[in-house]
Amino acid sequence: MSEKPNTRPEQEAAEDDGSDILVTLTLDDDSEVECEILTIYECEGKDYIVLVPLDEDGNENEEGEVFIYRYSEDEEGNPSLENIEDEDEYEAAADRFDELLDEAEWDALLEDG
Repeated sequence: MSEKPNTRPEQEAAEDDGSDILVTLTLDDDSEVECEILTIYECEGKDYIVLVPLDEDGNENEEGEVFIYRYSEDEEGNPSLENIEDEDEYEAAADRFDELLDEAEWDALLEDG
């Protein structure tokens, strides 16, 4: 489900209709992909962001692909994304994201029940 992205996380935030914040990533081949922010969460004392790449029509990809980056903000609140180079750190962040998905699924089941 989650994929270690092969990108340079040069991001440019843009607001779509005021409700969704979009991030433009520049890929290693200098192409760009628009992504929607799915969540920002903490794992082992660090913050991470999960981005969902959008197709050319602005819809979520059908494969369920997501990108996970280390996330931080500077003193002025400007966001910054960093590639996760360490495999163990990436696995821990991806595992925590999977746990969050499971928790959200469980919560949805309880609400419907």
